Amino acid sequence: MPMAPLPRRDVMLRSALALFLVLAASPAPAAEVMLEHTDLVPIGKGAWFASGLTLPDPDPALPALGPNVPPEVARQLTPRIARGEAQGFSGVLYDNRDRAHSALAPGWFPRLARLSYGPELKTKGADYGLAGGLVFPAVVFGNSSTAVTGGPIARSLPRLAMTSGHGPAASARLYRNNHLYVYPEHNDHDASDRFPANWPYMVISQGSSYTDRVFLEAIGATLAAFPPETFELMRKRKLVAPTVQMILRRNLAGVRRTEDYLSAAAHPVVMRGKDIRAGLMVAQAAALSADAVPPVTRLSMLEDGFRSTAGLAGQSEVLFDTPQALARIWRGPEARREMVVSTVGTVDPNGRDLTFSWHLIQGDPARVQIEPLDAAGRTARLRIDWHDPWETTAMQDTREPGPRQLSRVDIAVFADNGVNLSAPSFISVDFPEHQTRRYAPGPDGQDRLVSVDYDALGRKAPYDPLLFWSAPWTDTALYSADGALTGWERQHGDGREERVELGTGRYTIEDSGGQPALSFTPD
Repeated sequence: MPMAPLPRRDVMLRSALALFLVLAASPAPAAEVMLEHTDLVPIGKGAWFASGLTLPDPDPALPALGPNVPPEVARQLTPRIARGEAQGFSGVLYDNRDRAHSALAPGWFPRLARLSYGPELKTKGADYGLAGGLVFPAVVFGNSSTAVTGGPIARSLPRLAMTSGHGPAASARLYRNNHLYVYPEHNDHDASDRFPANWPYMVISQGSSYTDRVFLEAIGATLAAFPPETFELMRKRKLVAPTVQMILRRNLAGVRRTEDYLSAAAHPVVMRGKDIRAGLMVAQAAALSADAVPPVTRLSMLEDGFRSTAGLAGQSEVLFDTPQALARIWRGPEARREMVVSTVGTVDPNGRDLTFSWHLIQGDPARVQIEPLDAAGRTARLRIDWHDPWETTAMQDTREPGPRQLSRVDIAVFADNGVNLSAPSFISVDFPEHQTRRYAPGPDGQDRLVSVDYDALGRKAPYDPLLFWSAPWTDTALYSADGALTGWERQHGDGREERVELGTGRYTIEDSGGQPALSFTPD
């Protein structure tokens, strides 16, 4: 699949000038750390650990910060690093994965080690695009302002990670190994939110190239600000990435109180650069003591109302199950789904007692019920009704003004150790917005499916070809006297009609001009 840098003509000239000024005014960066293919050992399918990589100690002869670091960051961080109260950049590695297209300016953090790739790894493309296959013996932050820009599966790198077979597990592996990457949403969060899930495994910036840099600058400064003993505990317990996510979200513009942090304001699937408040992030990191580090909330599905085969094509409704994100796709005809989700595997790093809270971040509150099943909130029953696509208010920081269409429910779960709240873990349910469904009360008063128009191609309704399909017909549901679904009255686009009993015939997904389309062969 072709991946390419993301040009933004409106900012390229300005960014090039800014980079020139930074290079001209900044001291030389710390020595680069070269990764060779001989440094790697396999740790699983498609995954390698850089066991042979060694990071140098930061050079105290270099300034801790470059001259372009904002004053609200520099005046806190510089004296703390000088006094040994902040850990600086020891054990931290920066990984740019777009071949310097949108790299962190070299002089921003002069003591920061920067990763370089050997010739053989570059030839194999190991230095480019979505991270996930490489795990390093260091705390890592990085970025790639690239995307799949051509063909029928064009998408941002975060959506690629969410929709490819290995992507969710690889992203979760990075998160639990103290790695955090930033990627632009490139065309996936403009007129519509195309992401099938929300998760904490990466930071997604609103826009395209260069929109990731402000996040890199804030994350780098935050990592440098932690007290040494706090950083060491987080590193050993693999809590660096979750803690940075918590601090980033806790200090977004508009997030002032605990109630704000537990709301949609702090946990959008995509974040805007202008909402970053790096000075507050640094202050919170500097004040975090080792005994107050929050845990990472682990989720597990105890009862799942979504099925392994569902819908006409018999596809799985489980998009992925990972420790900090569970994602489902609504394929079946049901009007309501239930799940029971547990946080039982969550442990506080300092042995503190934990309580848990569950919050609807995106979706209709009238159509989502959250029922904690114990006093500490460790387990909850979730009831979710079918959602038609809905729209937000006017978009901001996008290419075209107007509303944004949404079709996903997100529920965030937080652990509270009595001192700090954890980063969120998410349960997401994605709805097939390209289908036109109608539900109405049945004889028992409960909603049930009336009809589905599957003809997305005929209506020119976009859909994700890695997740969904189109079919040139509309089905009207048929029910028995006791209310059981028995089949369909099918109206084809060419005017043909047929009655199809449930469980009969054969459905096949075929290619239709690069888009998957469903065909039906009667028995």
